[in-house]
Amino acid sequence: MATILVIDDEQSIRTLLKDVLEKEGHRVLQAGDGREGLALYQEKGPVDLVIMDLLMPDTDGLEATLQLTREYLDAKVIAITGAQGDRNFLDVAKLFGARRTFEKPFDLKKLVQAVKEELAR
Repeated sequence: MATILVIDDEQSIRTLLKDVLEKEGHRVLQAGDGREGLALYQEKGPVDLVIMDLLMPDTDGLEATLQLTREYLDAKVIAITGAQGDRNFLDVAKLFGARRTFEKPFDLKKLVQAVKEELAR
């Protein structure tokens, strides 16, 4: 069982991912923005994977991804965004340390497969 932190300002996305990932046997933590997510990551100890929305109020996902991957070299981040048509956000996320990226609306099966693959590394 892995611990996965889902950071997204949309409650519906957090709930969807929590339900799906718990059915896969994982423990899921949730945060509504980057600041809250970083605090949870530090507080809850080892988190195996982070699924991070890029566009959020307060501390956005790009800033949080960069901070997370700088402080924790083994941090695994999958970035997601609803900024459709602008691959730039996803490209920057990869430069900042995200291992994989998905545009919303994402294919849930492909995201779950990416989670499995990242956890196996």
